[in-house]
Amino acid sequence: MYYQRQLEDRLIAASAQFPALLLIGPRQTGKTTLLQHLCGRDRRYVSLDHPASRELASGDPGLFLQRYPPPVLIDEIQYAPGLLPRIKMHIDAERKTGAFWLTGSQQFHMMKGVTESLAGRVAVINLLGFSARERDRLRLDAPPFLPTENRLAQGRRDVRLSESEIYERIWVGSLPALVAGPAHDRNLFLSSYVQTYLQRDVRDLAQVGSQESFLRFLRACAARTGQLLNLSDLARDVDVSVMTAKTWLSILVASLQVFLLQPYHSNVTKRLVKRPKLYFLDTGLAAYLTEWSTPQTLAAGAMAGPMLETYVFAEILKSWWHRMERPLLYYYRDRDGREIDLLLVQDRVIHPVEVKRSASPRAEWVRPFAALGRLPGQIGPGAVMCLVPEIVPLDAGNSAVPVSWI
Repeated sequence: MYYQRQLEDRLIAASAQFPALLLIGPRQTGKTTLLQHLCGRDRRYVSLDHPASRELASGDPGLFLQRYPPPVLIDEIQYAPGLLPRIKMHIDAERKTGAFWLTGSQQFHMMKGVTESLAGRVAVINLLGFSARERDRLRLDAPPFLPTENRLAQGRRDVRLSESEIYERIWVGSLPALVAGPAHDRNLFLSSYVQTYLQRDVRDLAQVGSQESFLRFLRACAARTGQLLNLSDLARDVDVSVMTAKTWLSILVASLQVFLLQPYHSNVTKRLVKRPKLYFLDTGLAAYLTEWSTPQTLAAGAMAGPMLETYVFAEILKSWWHRMERPLLYYYRDRDGREIDLLLVQDRVIHPVEVKRSASPRAEWVRPFAALGRLPGQIGPGAVMCLVPEIVPLDAGNSAVPVSWI
């Protein structure tokens, strides 16, 4: 069964504007399924996962484009970066929009080729696993999340999820095969997913001497989701050098497994902490790597809070990326210990967002928001994402908002 994606109308509009589209995201997030669903009958499809197609695209890109002329959908373009200059030549000669639809599962080397060959000719779009809206098939045209009265009024008010239902979703994750596809054994699927990731993307991105060491690194990162990143501690726990840990972390970022959230900074906030926060972009994968055997043990365990925060962050990010918009996202933490999980900046207005694993709203939850008064610029309405069933005002400008409403 096909699940409609929030990107569909934006992809069609971008294809009418640009000669090429590049849809990037982790493996198994539905990139090919989405584009094939949108393809017309006249658009050819070729996957560079197929050895013969990959060899032709790499060895003779001119002949490849003769065999697969546009309009064409080329899957896993990162396997043949030498094809990109030939695509550029074709675009410049023909000047037709919508000629090339491309997908890629990692950005590390591929994006260098894209920026060099297709700058100004390609729309680059991110796709993650199902958002909550896509999963529930509700209001797919809704604007990205922002804790303003107008945006919250467009929230998923008809959705009511209990704590156990939320942690079930966190534990399963958002990959389409697990949410709506044929994969019924979550552990078996994610075990195969990790092995495929290690053997293909990691091998292609860097010369990792030991896959076992990289797997330990992957698990150590999952255990730190929703937390400030201390690269030295991470390297020490995995028994690798800091430089190796930095290289491996860049692989996770490039393959869109993790997101590094940077601290908010300005000229007058010199005392802010400068380390990023690490978030896994699929909570199911993070829960699998940290070996929580059931949603119930996860909800009762030490990572219940960080996993809920990770889920909220990923859903907010998807609400923007899946509408083809780029959010300005930061976190706040100063050396006095005042911290705010997330700052959303829109039109130079800062909107604070905090995450709490509680269904009992408290006015004290928004006290850290007062620290933003020392920042330049306007402070807008904020939200505490929590387990309340309805929006509850906490003060004049901030509210407790159900996690299920993102």
